[in-house]
Formats: sequence, structure tokens, C-alpha cells
Amino acid sequence: MELKKEGVEVSGKFTKSKKKYSTAQSERRSGYLFISPFFILFGIFGVFPLIFTAYLSFHKWDILGTKEFIGFKNYVNIFTNDPLFWKTVGNTFSIWIISTIPQLIAALLIAYFLNEKFLKGKSLFRLAIFMPNVTSVVAVALVFSAMFGSQYGLINYVLSVFGIEGINWRGSYFGTHVAIATMVMWRWVGYNAIIYLAGLQSIPRELYEAATIDGAGKLQQLWYITVPMLRPIIIFTVIQSTIGGMQLFAEPMLFGEGGQYQGLTMTLYLYQEAFTRFSFGYASAIAWVLFLLIIIVSLINLLITKKIQTS
Repeated sequence: MELKKEGVEVSGKFTKSKKKYSTAQSERRSGYLFISPFFILFGIFGVFPLIFTAYLSFHKWDILGTKEFIGFKNYVNIFTNDPLFWKTVGNTFSIWIISTIPQLIAALLIAYFLNEKFLKGKSLFRLAIFMPNVTSVVAVALVFSAMFGSQYGLINYVLSVFGIEGINWRGSYFGTHVAIATMVMWRWVGYNAIIYLAGLQSIPRELYEAATIDGAGKLQQLWYITVPMLRPIIIFTVIQSTIGGMQLFAEPMLFGEGGQYQGLTMTLYLYQEAFTRFSFGYASAIAWVLFLLIIIVSLINLLITKKIQTS
């Protein structure tokens, strides 16, 4: 009888552990099932285009004929025999620097102002500062194209009031880069300001109150309290702005690349190679060079901001 009881107890324990194992397996399968749509869509629209672009970059293909394998010729041509590509790299970096640095500084100052207690109607101001980000890029380009017109533009009219000669915004490097950078700044400064504002609201008020008691002014509080506490968020916005700046497309396309290609960016050049000249293999090689440039610049930004953080 005892042996039978022991056998029953052992088999009962085995049955319970088997049920627990099957339940855990079922829960695991359910978890994978719930998250599978994301990975399926990511694989189709994220991983597959990346791999296929890398495959195309080693071929010569005009989408209609057969693909011809040419090895690294596209990459060699980019680095040794395509001065226009390196011109687009210079244009992209120039517009990125002109737009990103003032944009992030302005966003931080706006967020700091919106976080102050004395400001009334904060919700209205937050909505207003975020509106440019949800405005159609085409509408923004049309308005700014009119503002930066060489003959009847608003900016040149204001300059003439002060006795300054008008600038040929579409015909000069400086003019085209400033016009495109202004469009980028106007569109994204509110977005970054909202991100900074969320970070500012997590900083304890006691720090500012203690600094006020110690006699620190608003600028000192901004530099010695706000900026150090926001460093992780600043790193995030710098890297995000770097990626966005390297992929600048809509603004230069709608404003115009200029007679000397001074508004031609890397992504716009990639688009022209693929969908104007139908050189999909060469465009794919440009896309991978752009991808590597974004990684390098983002890592440099990350190292610089971390160095500033530890100093």
C-alpha cells in the first residue's frame, strides 16, 4: 500500500510539473504571438530593404534590364570619380550645422521659458510652438520660398529697409543654405522644445529655490542646474537631429537645389540617381555610404557629449 501511495504521489507531482511546464510554454507562445506583428513588419519594411539595398549596391541595374554584378565598382566610383557626391556631403554638413546648433539652443531656451511659473496660458503656447512640426512640408516650403524670394521676398524687403542689399537666396551657397536651414529650424525647434520641457518638469523645484536663496540668477540656474540635469536628453536630441540632418530631403527638394547644386543634399542626390537616372545600383551604394556616415557622425556626437558630461 505504501509503495502504491508513493507511486501515486510521484505521478501526481510529475503531472503537476508537466502542467506547469505546458502552461509556461503556452504563455511563452502567447507572448511571442503578441509581439510577432512588430517583428514581421520590421523584417519586411526594415531588414529586407537594408539587405536588398546592400545586394543591389554591388550591381548595375536600371530596374528594367537584368542586374549585372560589378563588385565594388559603385563604391570606387563614389570615392574616386564623383565630385558631385562630395559636394552633396559638404552641402549636407553645412546645412546640418547651420540648422542644428541654433535649433537646439533655441529649443532649450523656449522650454526653459515655458517652464516658468509666471507664464500664463502655457497650454496655448505649447500648442503654438508644436504646430510647425505638424504643418505640411509643402506648405512650409511654399511660404518660405516666398519669404526668401530674390525679387519680391519679404526678407530682402526687410533688408532694404535697413539699407542692406538684397541676397540672391537661390543663386548663392550662403543664401540657399541659410534658407533651407531656416525651414528646418522653424519646423523642428518646437518638437525639441517639447522634449526639453518634459525633461525640465522632472527636475525638482527645490534645486531652483535653493539656488535663488543663494543668490543665483536665471542664467546661472540655466547653466549650472538645467543643462547638467538635461544632459541625457540633450544627447538624445543631438543624435536625433544628426540623423535627421543627414537625411534632409523634403526642404531642399521643394526649395530648389540651385544652379550650382548648392542645395543638393545626399538624400536628394540618391533620389535623383534612383528615380531620375534609374541607376539603382549606384543609388544603393550611395545609401550605404550615407548609412555609414550617419553612424560615424552619431558616434562622434555621442563621444563629445559624454566627454562634456564627465568633465
